[in-house]
Amino acid sequence: MTRFDEAVGDLPRARAVRREDGPRLVVQAWLGSRLLLALVLVWTLWSTGTSWQSAAGSWDVAHFLRIARDGYAAENEAAFFPGLPLLLRAAGALGLDMTAAGVVASVIGSAFAAWALWRLGGSRRGAVAAALWLFAPTAVFTVVPYTESIFAAFAFWAWLRAREGRWAWAALLAAGACSVRVSGVFLLVALGVLALTGSYDGDGRWSRRLVAVTWLLVPAAVPVAYATYLRVTTGSWLAWYSAQADGWGRRLTWPWDTFANTLRAIVPGAYADHPGWAWVFRGEVVSVLVGLVVTVACLVLRQWAEATWVGIQVAAFATSYWYMSVNRAVLLWFPLWLLLGSFATRPGPTRRARVAVVAVWGVVSVLLLTWWAARFFSGQWAS
Repeated sequence: MTRFDEAVGDLPRARAVRREDGPRLVVQAWLGSRLLLALVLVWTLWSTGTSWQSAAGSWDVAHFLRIARDGYAAENEAAFFPGLPLLLRAAGALGLDMTAAGVVASVIGSAFAAWALWRLGGSRRGAVAAALWLFAPTAVFTVVPYTESIFAAFAFWAWLRAREGRWAWAALLAAGACSVRVSGVFLLVALGVLALTGSYDGDGRWSRRLVAVTWLLVPAAVPVAYATYLRVTTGSWLAWYSAQADGWGRRLTWPWDTFANTLRAIVPGAYADHPGWAWVFRGEVVSVLVGLVVTVACLVLRQWAEATWVGIQVAAFATSYWYMSVNRAVLLWFPLWLLLGSFATRPGPTRRARVAVVAVWGVVSVLLLTWWAARFFSGQWAS
């Protein structure tokens, strides 16, 4: 029996092995996925002759580095929350290469995020969920100076601590998440639902629920502080929204218009001068559909807070100009990965078929991850 079979199997004689094999599978998946991405990077450097700083510093990384060096000098860069630029600035003050520091922070963040996923799901389910997350098609964004790894590490651990009823820790971790992405606001809403439904520890007393919600005022102060900073420096409370709209066209749009705008980007012949762009947009459509399925599944399972966490993000993406960055947001949807882990590990007569489905997806995911990483490292748009 292979190690994967032991991790997801339901044979009684494998139970003792599974407890030890879960963490081992997560560590192996982390090392294997990071090695695969490193190999893609080396191949890109060899085939294009570019520097590793350029390969790892494409697209949004340039904005983070510029903010770290010069502050919010460009108006549209107010769209980026200050957590990661402050971290890069601190690294630069110590004489470290800021791009390298961002890579290290993301790689470490991916380890903590995978660890939290394993803890959230339990030994078997969590191990499969973490492994699938580490090999996700867009996992390249978990090893470059983007915010996905850092946010996921803070958010996943905040959720874990909240489910344990340790709301002080959950609040501090959520504050870290709020410092790097606007998604932190959605996290606070979902944590609020978790607190008010009292589903985290089975204690339905309203006094405990209200105390839990009160703790969320701590992380809520972070986006409020950033909005206040923008108000003082730009004169507008809506500076973040204006930066998103002016820099990336992300204006509030009716859902049917958002879909129509995206449709024009995915039809055959779209962006003929930029090979791959249409396929990335097609991925955005698939990601939105995945988000809808996960939201419905969580509602069916009465996982109200998890449904809120994914559903509110899908709603935000579906009311922007078009579907953009949803491919990366999938990395933040821990309910998706836990549902996949449950699908693979749930006992029953169809277990072997379900394991086969997950295995096939794993192979497809690795191929997509390689393609996506090659695009990003070579400077092509990758969501």
